[in-house]
Amino acid sequence: MSVSLYYSARRAQPLTDAESAAVERVVAARARSFPYDDEESLYLYGGDDDEDDQILAGSTKLPSDPGRWIPVMVHVLDSVTELRRTVGGAEWHVHMDDVDVPWDESEGYALPGMRDAALAAELGGLCGNPGEQAG
Repeated sequence: MSVSLYYSARRAQPLTDAESAAVERVVAARARSFPYDDEESLYLYGGDDDEDDQILAGSTKLPSDPGRWIPVMVHVLDSVTELRRTVGGAEWHVHMDDVDVPWDESEGYALPGMRDAALAAELGGLCGNPGEQAG
């Protein structure tokens, strides 16, 4: 069974040239800092003319390896947080399959326990290779 994160932003006004450039910078910087070359990262596939007022849209399939699940989820949600803070005045929807990911002004997008080191270590121990936990 695969689990994915989905993210989208809507507003009446399209992205400005400055916002588009800022989004590209965020995506490039986040790609460079992604912990795994062989996993799916932040992936934007829509926006602009695809739907009425959708200015950004994307998804990320989370890894099947439990030791990589939390680092990838944290990285992608932090990336979407940065995008939201870059593009003002939009209505965002972020969810993991059928579960909405809540927004917090100070923390950004986060799920309960996703920054819990003990939980990450426990899940990382499930993969059988401690070196796979790095990220």
